[in-house]
Amino acid sequence: MKKLIKILAIVMVAAMTLALFAGCGEKPAPATDTTTAAPENGETAAPAAKMTATDGVLVMATNASFPPYEFVGDDGAFAGIDVEIAGLIAEKLGLKLEIQDVEFGSIIGGVQSGKFDMGMAGMTVTDERLQSVNFSTTYATGVQSIIVKEGSEITKFDDFFNEDGSVKDIMIGVQQDTTGDIYCSDDAPDGVGADHVTQFKTGNDAVQALVSGKVDAVIIDNQPAKSYVAANEGLKILDTAYTEENYAICVAKTNTALLDVINGALAQLAAEGKIDEIIAKYIAE
Repeated sequence: MKKLIKILAIVMVAAMTLALFAGCGEKPAPATDTTTAAPENGETAAPAAKMTATDGVLVMATNASFPPYEFVGDDGAFAGIDVEIAGLIAEKLGLKLEIQDVEFGSIIGGVQSGKFDMGMAGMTVTDERLQSVNFSTTYATGVQSIIVKEGSEITKFDDFFNEDGSVKDIMIGVQQDTTGDIYCSDDAPDGVGADHVTQFKTGNDAVQALVSGKVDAVIIDNQPAKSYVAANEGLKILDTAYTEENYAICVAKTNTALLDVINGALAQLAAEGKIDEIIAKYIAE
């Protein structure tokens, strides 16, 4: 009888132990909501799919020698129209903006290869560039201007040519790979031909060549032209514009998803008046 009672006691203890272990087991994790909450105040939601090379970061390639669109301020930080617009786009997308300052001519190749997510550098949409990258909707309009020394015999674009249509013995400075370079290097009547063009890495280098007499004129976007003329005594901008163009953001052809959300952000910023505010901040009427 005692043995039977002992056996029953052992069985009961074992059953209680098993129940205790079962009670201490981990509970199933609650289901996780992977959807993105709808943003408030009409802001654009962060992209659900992977659209940037680094998660949570939007890498912008620029050439920070193009005031007032992009330049390095006195505090060492990037500033300008493109910089501020890009910052608002990144904010709309819930991303952190990272700016890479590179040579202008390497921007499209870097975007095309995926090294940069987008290029924004007062960049004009051209048929040649559209063969390599896609462009966003236009966010600003630029004018190519001609800078000369005060007292120069060049007073308009036609003064680059002789009466028979041949190009005079002149040299024009441009920033390499910009539309000023592209247009100028073409043959007349749209340009003067590559033999009469000297390319420089930056607009400032071209302007300094004009100051020192190495070139006879510089063709560059109007707003940077104003900054360079203001900083260098003895220069002026001709009244006649060389050409007009539209600025846009370049994105890799394979990344249409990023292009779509950038266009959406630009549309919202335009509707909110933010783009006009930024442009007015840097460019007086």
